[in-house]
Amino acid sequence: MNAATRQSHLDARAIAILLLCCLLWGINQVAAKAALTEIGPLWQAGLRSVVAGLLVWLWAASRGIRLFERDGSLGGGLLAGLLFAAEFACIFVGLQYTSASRMVVFIYLSPFVVALGMPWIAHGEKLSARQWAGLVVAFAAVAFAFAEGFSSPSTPRQWWGDLLGVAAAVLWGGTTLAIRGTRLSSAAAEKTLLYQLGVSAVALCAAAVWAGEPPPVHWSPRLLGLFGFQAVIVSFASYLAWFWLIRHYAATKLAVFTLSTPLFGLLAGALLLGEGISARLVAALAALAAGIVLVNR
Repeated sequence: MNAATRQSHLDARAIAILLLCCLLWGINQVAAKAALTEIGPLWQAGLRSVVAGLLVWLWAASRGIRLFERDGSLGGGLLAGLLFAAEFACIFVGLQYTSASRMVVFIYLSPFVVALGMPWIAHGEKLSARQWAGLVVAFAAVAFAFAEGFSSPSTPRQWWGDLLGVAAAVLWGGTTLAIRGTRLSSAAAEKTLLYQLGVSAVALCAAAVWAGEPPPVHWSPRLLGLFGFQAVIVSFASYLAWFWLIRHYAATKLAVFTLSTPLFGLLAGALLLGEGISARLVAALAALAAGIVLVNR
């Protein structure tokens, strides 16, 4: 699909898929941090790419999708895969030093990276002043919701985890730009995702061995549940949906919706763990909705 046929506005189907993805991603950082008590960060990231990659391959085979035909996408695929691997290395290592809620805030700086870079790739996706204002309002809403946790560090090296979160945001935005700026923009979503999972599986598992992380030997039911959620639901199903959306809709419009992910994490905590919803969160949700409306007008 080329730029001429890519939809510039999000329809109801795209919004529904995006909201579901954001809900899953909001829970994902909590699952990843919880699993760190039983598995090293690099092994966790690498092995979930292995499992998700196998699922993508089986899914494509069952639907008759050819993944290994020559289509000129190899260079872009390797670049996107390396960026993807580096992003998750930053996230999983960073979660050792900072909280999941802080990590998710920094990761969702990525829409700014996409908004800054996309006009160089697709001139039709340049944001207007009103849309830039909406992007700023949306991110400010997210920062406002989490501002109470930024007053004092919980660990001496929290700054290191925060810095890795910012690096992950830049890498995620770079991955989106790499997909849109190369032959991957016209490749099947399954092929785009398999490039990233395949390259990251090799790179992250190799990094785990190089770093001397002990491989996971004992898999408790708790670890299996946390890991299965990340590998099957998030890395396979939700990422496949995300890359399908990137191929069919304007990336800048998609990116701003991802800012709802941290707030979905808070809502999930309230519903699943009985955590209270403060007036600050309600105000942040209202501001986030306003920002999304401005960007998508």
